[in-house]
Amino acid sequence: MTFATPILAGIAAAIAVPALIILYFLKLRRRDMEVSTTLLWKKAIQDLQANAPFQKLRNNILLLLQLLILAAALLAIAQPEFKDEGQTSGKHIILIDNSASMNATDGEPVPSGAAAGTPGPTRLEVAKRKALQLIEGLKEPGLFDDKGEEAMVIAFNSSAQVLQTFTTAKSDLKSAIESIKPTDAPGSLERAWTLADAYTGKMTLVENVGFVAVGPGATIHLVTDGRLADAEKIQRGESDSVIYHRVGESEAPNVGITGLRAERAFDNPLRLSIFVGLQSTDRTDRSVDVELVIDGQVSMVRDVMVGGAKLKDGLPPAGDDRPDPAATGENWVPGVGGFNFPIDRAEGGIATIRVTSSGADALPTDNVGYVVIPPAKRLSVALVSEGSLFIQSAFRGMKLSQLDLIKPSDFQKLLDEGKTGQYDVFVFDRWLPEVKVNTVAAPGAGGGGGGAQPGSSAGAAPIATRTAGLPPGRSVVLGIVPPAPLGVTDLGPEPEGAIIVDFRRDHPSLVLSAIDRINITRFRRVAIEPDTPVRAIATADRGPAIVEISDSNVLAIVVPWDYTESDWCFDPGWVLFLAGSVLYLSDAGAGATGESVRPGDTLRTRIPLGARDTRVSLPDNSRVTAEPASDGSVAYGPVISSGIYTVSWLGAAAAADFQGDGRVRRPIAANLTDPNESDIGSATTLALANEEVRARSDEDVTLTRKLWPYLLLAALAIIMLEWWVYNRKVAI
Repeated sequence: MTFATPILAGIAAAIAVPALIILYFLKLRRRDMEVSTTLLWKKAIQDLQANAPFQKLRNNILLLLQLLILAAALLAIAQPEFKDEGQTSGKHIILIDNSASMNATDGEPVPSGAAAGTPGPTRLEVAKRKALQLIEGLKEPGLFDDKGEEAMVIAFNSSAQVLQTFTTAKSDLKSAIESIKPTDAPGSLERAWTLADAYTGKMTLVENVGFVAVGPGATIHLVTDGRLADAEKIQRGESDSVIYHRVGESEAPNVGITGLRAERAFDNPLRLSIFVGLQSTDRTDRSVDVELVIDGQVSMVRDVMVGGAKLKDGLPPAGDDRPDPAATGENWVPGVGGFNFPIDRAEGGIATIRVTSSGADALPTDNVGYVVIPPAKRLSVALVSEGSLFIQSAFRGMKLSQLDLIKPSDFQKLLDEGKTGQYDVFVFDRWLPEVKVNTVAAPGAGGGGGGAQPGSSAGAAPIATRTAGLPPGRSVVLGIVPPAPLGVTDLGPEPEGAIIVDFRRDHPSLVLSAIDRINITRFRRVAIEPDTPVRAIATADRGPAIVEISDSNVLAIVVPWDYTESDWCFDPGWVLFLAGSVLYLSDAGAGATGESVRPGDTLRTRIPLGARDTRVSLPDNSRVTAEPASDGSVAYGPVISSGIYTVSWLGAAAAADFQGDGRVRRPIAANLTDPNESDIGSATTLALANEEVRARSDEDVTLTRKLWPYLLLAALAIIMLEWWVYNRKVAI
């Protein structure tokens, strides 16, 4: 127990307690009066006889009661409170996880009297209740101390949002917590921690001293199930403390979809294969039914066996200071399974895959997946090269409708004559054609009149020039860097090699490329200019390795370094990269899955120029208006729920778009398909970069509990008792 204002209470006690006792030593001055008898006064003056100075105090119940009243009042002034020393501070940051795994229905055990199959509260509902309890326990401003404990609320999934900044107003904090909604986005702690770190104590380097705190620390409350793959990147501040409030069970069973893809065969575009990957956290093998529904009609149902979860190898046995490894959720590896639906279908459509099981399944979010199926089409590809066995052999195995090997000079002639429209995709092998670029002449240049004043742009005229670049359309560029103004700057080749350290695993061109296993013996460095339509989709230890250019007239996948100076060409992933890139770039997306987005990300697509009345329809049937950019790109986000998002507009349609009721529609599928989120076993510890935080029960975490209101109530009760005793004693 601690005291908020002990000095003030001590001063008051030093004055009040002696004053009360002195009152019982005081002698009252009375006048002498003659009366006929003292019989009636004896009882009335018994308590006054103790006022004679320097006499021994008699046992007096009134003095005892008054001392008790004074003690209670003085303790109330000292403001006693219970506090978990070393674990709490005056500032509290409450981070509440609302990612997909928090939708699991094992937040609390189902009551014994509930009907079979009744789901329990979700983890998010329990997390919000825990957070509300934390708010209730915060110290409020007192009568003699106007500083209460402050708290702020952050909700996080793959992104993070501050719902309430630091405040002592509990009503505002509770409203912020109640406003948190469930999402289907994966969980990530890094962004939430960056926000929290902006409000916690910082450390700075002081000369001859070292790192010292420059701000007060905070208690960071993590209310989550611990399914945070990036927790090991987080470093706790020296002046901060972290409390992990765990929700969910370690052995929560779940069978979910973790992979979903549709492909058409190159040699027979009518043949469609829908691949489904499954994962199970159940400790035993599970048999599940997987249903395929296309455009609302049941197409096929499969019975699939999914293996049970297995305990990791090499775990230490349980001991006095170690829990049983089998009871810890993070020590189990989920079982996996997979299959494909082969169907013959030339038309496009929307496929829905549902997983049902007779056993317990705590997370319904990952039981449904969606695939947008593009219509069947064979592709026409122009391979512009002086001759490369690695590329030719890869494309000849794809069974394209048209594959033309064209010399660079011949392609330049076709381009100048405007005869390249017959090809869906261009593949440029270490060469780029000359294209026309319009530049603005300097004011007054070129002679002639016109009356333009120097420095004025009124007389500027566009001049068509030719330079190496990308022609309008879809291109795969290998071994060369497109020049400005597309947004990629060539920094030149380097004699050192490089390895791939990161890449977009969900990008259609890289999903099966095995690019993380290759070795590059000679790398070419490039830089991406800011505010340009260029993004890196693969990164090496020396800079961007593969970039995507998405301009108003150009869509290209660019490998700036020479692919022959690596071992990629000898890996099957090379062929799959070329195939995936061509299919991704084609106008219709033929042979590949339609557009998709991951919950938590921003939906982005490009619609034809001139589109009007553009809207985005959400899975809950609500609609929002979207204004296309100058290049036709449309963005909406972040996407928080799984389902089908439909971008519709008035105007021209691309080859894979659907038309009806006078509008063009482009469906985009949003699926969780995250193995980490589907592995819902609640973690007992969170391994941060500099600390391992063990989950604590509600009984372990005790925030400030104020006692002064109860002491004042006790003082009031004793005053009433003292008044009753006094009146009984003086009654005659």
